[in-house]
Amino acid sequence: MLKFTISIIYLIIACLPVFANTDSLFMVLDKTLINKQDYTNTKLNRISELKQNLKTVNKNGSSYNGFLKIFEEYKGISFDSALTYANILQEEALRLNEADKIEESKINLAFILLSAGMFKETQEIVDQIAIKHLKKEDKVAYFTLKSRYYYDLCDFVKNNNYCDKYTKLGSQFADSAINLSIRGSYAYHFISGLKNLRSGKLDAAGRDYSIIIQNPQLTDHQYAIIASTLSYVYEQKNEGEKSVDLLIKAAIADIKSSTKENIAMFKLADYLFKKNDNKRAYRYIQEAMADAEFYSARHRQFAVGTLLPIIGGKQLRLVEQQRSLIFKYATAITLLTLVIIIFIIITVKQNKKLKLAQASITKVNARLQETNIVLTDVNLAIREANRIKDEYIGYYFNVNSEYIDKIERFKKSVSQRLSAKRYEDIKQIIDRIDLKKEREDLSVGFDKIFIKLFPNFVKEFNKLFHESDQIILQEGQILNPELRIFALIRLGIHNNDRIAKILNFSVNTIYSYKTRIKSKSFVSNEEFENKIMEIKGE
Repeated sequence: MLKFTISIIYLIIACLPVFANTDSLFMVLDKTLINKQDYTNTKLNRISELKQNLKTVNKNGSSYNGFLKIFEEYKGISFDSALTYANILQEEALRLNEADKIEESKINLAFILLSAGMFKETQEIVDQIAIKHLKKEDKVAYFTLKSRYYYDLCDFVKNNNYCDKYTKLGSQFADSAINLSIRGSYAYHFISGLKNLRSGKLDAAGRDYSIIIQNPQLTDHQYAIIASTLSYVYEQKNEGEKSVDLLIKAAIADIKSSTKENIAMFKLADYLFKKNDNKRAYRYIQEAMADAEFYSARHRQFAVGTLLPIIGGKQLRLVEQQRSLIFKYATAITLLTLVIIIFIIITVKQNKKLKLAQASITKVNARLQETNIVLTDVNLAIREANRIKDEYIGYYFNVNSEYIDKIERFKKSVSQRLSAKRYEDIKQIIDRIDLKKEREDLSVGFDKIFIKLFPNFVKEFNKLFHESDQIILQEGQILNPELRIFALIRLGIHNNDRIAKILNFSVNTIYSYKTRIKSKSFVSNEEFENKIMEIKGE
């Protein structure tokens, strides 16, 4: 038994560096995310400079290379822009009437179409490519593209009857690319690794990608592709720690290279969701969706969109559970406060009865009056806490820990003053509790989170009214009471009694607000709430 225990301890100690390394990588990723927009701006500025340079290029055919550089920059950041410049490249190649450039431009166009999952369009372009006019390196790119086309087509159809055929064709084209590639080059090991991976030869694929990833001259974009693929290899080999570490490194490289057409962040969110780290998973899946929307590839948005509501729903449930826990702590502290106040009253009354005469009795009455004021304030605080309890919607990731800290400081402060019999200080502490401000912070927090989820809500809401009847918010105001009612309806809360409790209004007030708003709309009362539910988030 002792030997078994010692073995377990050694195993835990051996695993600690692995977990520590993964945690430190997550910290690097989170810090990199803070500067994500800066990397994107740098990329966009570089593209702007390339476009500006094109204006000064002499019309001697050199503009083709300028367009090609812009296309390469756009490939990973914007599908629409990359597609535009792929077509421009074709037009420029045709204008120059240079066969190798014409065929090269077709490869670039097919590549970007395949990246967007447009298989039919890709096939049409590929069928037009005349291989005899291609340079050697373009032939490698051509066969690699054909190989990837059939492999991706297999993933798309997900049917074994077709997949076997597509995989076989993909491997044949991969062999052609390998034979034309320089042995030991990036292209050689990349396509070799892809073929081995698709053939189920995980060890061979791992060796190919491991050779590439050790190349110090890799760009951030190339590193992200290789690290993400190698991560998949380790995942299939049940080497979870290596897989996750590489996936994090791939996500970091994607951010630094401003690559919006990526998979690492999405897979990280899925991994963390399965590991019950839902807070971080929710943040990463939002980042993945933002990248997919920026890139504008519909198939990528669809893939991310299938996971986003699942993680978001779980996050909402976790926040509500935390909210319930906070309420329980608040209730316990309120009861403790009442017990302390009752104890103070009893102690004061007993001391005064023993030591003071008629004059002291008057002072006791005065103190009792003050105590009644304190009790009134406490009752008001309790009612306010109940109203806060009925504020159902909560998307606060950190508010629970902040409340628990406040409770701990309050308990410690009260306990210290009880021990020192400083009862007046306890009263002052209680008087400083400002639940009204806490409610306002929660309302503002709800408004911010809701507008983040539905940034076009106010604009779309106003489209249901004539211009003269549209709602104009005051400066600094995110939502007003009327908008907040229909925001709750958009979230699926239709019951007037429930809405009234959440917003601390009477049911009649809620009914009056809704009736007055609906009466101003040119949409019928029966259809109005359906129109609200149709408002889409971004």
